[in-house]
Amino acid sequence: MRLDIPEHKILVHELSLPIMWGDMDALGHVNNTVYFKYMEQARVSWIEAINGSVGDGKDGPVIANAFFNFYRPLVFPGNLIAKLYVADPGRTSIDTFVTIEREDEPGSPYAAGGATLVWVSSTDGRPVPLPEPIRALKGTPALPGSDAPRALPGK
Repeated sequence: MRLDIPEHKILVHELSLPIMWGDMDALGHVNNTVYFKYMEQARVSWIEAINGSVGDGKDGPVIANAFFNFYRPLVFPGNLIAKLYVADPGRTSIDTFVTIEREDEPGSPYAAGGATLVWVSSTDGRPVPLPEPIRALKGTPALPGSDAPRALPGK
């Protein structure tokens, strides 16, 4: 099954990461599980950039679902660019999407995936409102095809 990434997404963050030798599997390409780590790091660095931290000890994000579509195998050595997009922010959740490209092949995705984040209380595990900087994205017009990350709220 292939899951589609919506056109109405907003590019909010880009992150360069090295492809590590240990990321590869016995077949000589980046293991499929590692792509989820790349996506996680893109989300974490974006949330830290706009919120100051991923969680404040009282609440933070959990993943409700996650997926990846793989187009071509990534191989060592090199650097990748993870482009993080968001769509459909709600009161307690937001959809995030990522495309993975090699730095030396811009605009040519190797994989694309997504995850729904739900902000939850660490006390009782119940959903709580998204942090203000993330909620501020609600109503921001999407820019399909834009290659420049959107300005951070309040910046």
